[in-house]
Amino acid sequence: MINARLLFALCLVATGCDAQTPNASAKATISTLNPANVSLVARDGVRIFGTFYESRGRARAIILQFHQAGSNKAEYKTIAPKLAEAGFAVLAIDQRSGGRNFGANNETVDLLGQSRDYLAAKPDLEAAIAWASAKKLPIIIWGSSYSAALVYLVASEKPDKVVAALAFSGGNYLGGDRVTAAARTIAIPVFATSAKSEVAKMRPILDNARSTNKVFFVPMGPSAHGSSALIAEKNPGGTEEIWAAVFAFLNSIEKG
Repeated sequence: MINARLLFALCLVATGCDAQTPNASAKATISTLNPANVSLVARDGVRIFGTFYESRGRARAIILQFHQAGSNKAEYKTIAPKLAEAGFAVLAIDQRSGGRNFGANNETVDLLGQSRDYLAAKPDLEAAIAWASAKKLPIIIWGSSYSAALVYLVASEKPDKVVAALAFSGGNYLGGDRVTAAARTIAIPVFATSAKSEVAKMRPILDNARSTNKVFFVPMGPSAHGSSALIAEKNPGGTEEIWAAVFAFLNSIEKG
């Protein structure tokens, strides 16, 4: 298993890629990158709402971001701009299983009238991949909590569409060992992390993956559930090392 800290150190020495890590200038990216509202249609006709962030300069890849339970695309309102500043296009969507966390409504749920179960949101991830395919860029999928579980499923089913996956607190949230079984078939690069209290349940899932580039990052400092680990307000004092590990992984994909 590749050690994320080692990757990051090698990246700094070999390529100077510390310029790709978040810095103070990223604070201005929400306004300067002009995120755009988009809507997609899933295969069952459900309309999915999202926000698209153009990359700073030529896009290295497009990252599709999926939120946790009770949440919506606003989970990524501070995360996506940092990735866009580093050269990634980003689409964050409102899945049909979600709610009003992070100070915003889930537009997809609002249109449906109620939130659905976790597995019902899988077509929403697939719709995002279909939408991103038209961009003719490498596609990276990123999940948070229950959507990280779905990311394992989608990564196992669409290795021809997806070049890498990131799973934040991705556990067996879909019944039985469905997620672990999916992980056994995954050969693409995968990054996973979780709060320390979750490691015993989350790490074995990634350990099952066949990928030669798989990283389970255990923070030394504070952490939080799901993608909240990268939000300073939700994880005070703990975001920097996790961001470093994320960028080390993203850079390793391009090198591999």
